[in-house]
Amino acid sequence: MIEIRPPQTPDELARYYTLRWRILREPWGRPIGSEKDLHEERSVHLVALHGDAVIGVGRGHFSAPGEGMIRYMAVEEACRGKGVGGALLCELERRLRSQNARRIILNARETAVDFYEAYGYEIVAKAHTLYGCIEHFRMSKQLTLY
Repeated sequence: MIEIRPPQTPDELARYYTLRWRILREPWGRPIGSEKDLHEERSVHLVALHGDAVIGVGRGHFSAPGEGMIRYMAVEEACRGKGVGGALLCELERRLRSQNARRIILNARETAVDFYEAYGYEIVAKAHTLYGCIEHFRMSKQLTLY
């Protein structure tokens, strides 16, 4: 069984950032610390736990009034395709919606576009190219009211 929740201890938070760095930054030679940005303190951070193992992470914050942004989604390779990313995404959406988000935006790596489209996101524009080789697309989803 997978549990989705915010990191609850300093150790869990450290493992959250380690997974983010290892999957999203290390393969491109980026240093530890590059997995963080200026929005950490005002963000919703979630871990996906299998037992005490952190197998997935995701973060959400507000980019404008009523507009949430999801970033830093990462799932252990062996756990992909098993609903971990979807569970993280849905919980991030739920938490942002509970804080009055009516729309979610994100910048998806080209390899993740199909995943986000399966959850109702649509491409609205081509975004940046990270590290000169990772194409990103701006995606958006309108949230329904409860």
